[in-house]
Amino acid sequence: MKKWMYLIFPGAMLGIFLVFFLSHQKESDAREKARAEAVAKKEAEDKAKKQEAERRAQEDAKKRQAEREAEEAAKTAAKLAKQAAADKEVADDTKKATDAGEASQRQNTKLEADLEALRKSKDKASREAFELAKQVELAKVAKRNAEFDIQRTTEMVSRRASDSSLTRMPPPPPLPPVAK
Repeated sequence: MKKWMYLIFPGAMLGIFLVFFLSHQKESDAREKARAEAVAKKEAEDKAKKQEAERRAQEDAKKRQAEREAEEAAKTAAKLAKQAAADKEVADDTKKATDAGEASQRQNTKLEADLEALRKSKDKASREAFELAKQVELAKVAKRNAEFDIQRTTEMVSRRASDSSLTRMPPPPPLPPVAK
């Protein structure tokens, strides 16, 4: 009998365990099913929230992209307008500088022509002054030569006159004798 005890007590305990286990098995299956339904419901809600969040994010992204594109278009338009204004200013400045350069070139050409005319008139005046100075010097030389000639002629006349007997004084008359 002792041997059968090793089988009876564990068998009885197994039977009691099976009764409790099977009764709790139904409960645990019901709880597992409720939990699975709750998890599925929560997952469905999370999925719906996630889809809604994704939809909002896409809408926000599209909105931000549209704003960014509009802002970039405005920046590009402003940059192009600024560049066009700068190009126009450069073109205007270039035209002014070109016009000023052409005016300066015309003035330079006119001044060079005037300078050339003045140089020619200066050369002509210099030649005339030189010719006049030459004539004055020649006149001075001629005057000096004439003066020398007059001096020479005067000296020659005075020499001839002094050598001539007509110009000599007669000897003084003899003095009367003085009584002594």
